[in-house]
Amino acid sequence: MSEMTKSHYMMMEGVEGLHSFIHLDAIDSTNNYLRRLLDQGERFEGVTLVVADSQTVGRGQQGNSWESESGKNLTFSILCHPLFLKASEQYLVSQMIALSVQETLSLYIEGVTIKWPNDIYWYDKKISGTLIECDLKGKSISHCIVGTGINVNQERFLSDAPNPISLRLVTGAEYNLGKLLCEVTRRFLSYFHVAEGEAEDIRQRYKQRLYRREGFHPYEDAYGRFLAKFMDVENSGRLLLMDTENKVRRYEFKELKFII
Repeated sequence: MSEMTKSHYMMMEGVEGLHSFIHLDAIDSTNNYLRRLLDQGERFEGVTLVVADSQTVGRGQQGNSWESESGKNLTFSILCHPLFLKASEQYLVSQMIALSVQETLSLYIEGVTIKWPNDIYWYDKKISGTLIECDLKGKSISHCIVGTGINVNQERFLSDAPNPISLRLVTGAEYNLGKLLCEVTRRFLSYFHVAEGEAEDIRQRYKQRLYRREGFHPYEDAYGRFLAKFMDVENSGRLLLMDTENKVRRYEFKELKFII
């Protein structure tokens, strides 16, 4: 690890409520790293954060890959144990990380929103994505691995992803990765530790910061394209839209495409 990288991440040691922090130079994916340890019987107490300078096969939603230039962006996973949540309420974890990233990036730029279910957009461009894997035990959640990528200092994107953007491309400035990671982690831990008593407040904050919250916009489902406006997000994570014929449409993740 370079001295520059060390200085970026040394500050993580002082984040209150974080039980353990693991820094990796390179890995296939931080989610895969934690999954392997869990499968090998490793036991983790509290909240664990794993961050990698380089992630070779980072995964996004719907099987997509996540492009991230080594040392330029944040690629990390948070392992938590939301034992206070029922299996049917696991979407609250998605809302907590989405809010944490949206609020952090909003300290630096305007126009940051949450695109359902948990992507982070700067206007119509994607700046962050999250993949969450929860293990269930009966009707309860044993643990969740929350894997997030944030485009920070990357200036060129070479994949066929349609609309990537980074903080640096927006402002022209370079950002301290450790400082950003600390801020996101602190916010997530803050939400996590109050979530049992303030779940509804978290859900309302999430809805207020959604991409396309106002007005009619184009979407596509299995039956074709249509115009609709936002109505609600159920506690299960299902999205409710109302189309131009006043018909309510309900969608699970992967059933709806945003036309941008």
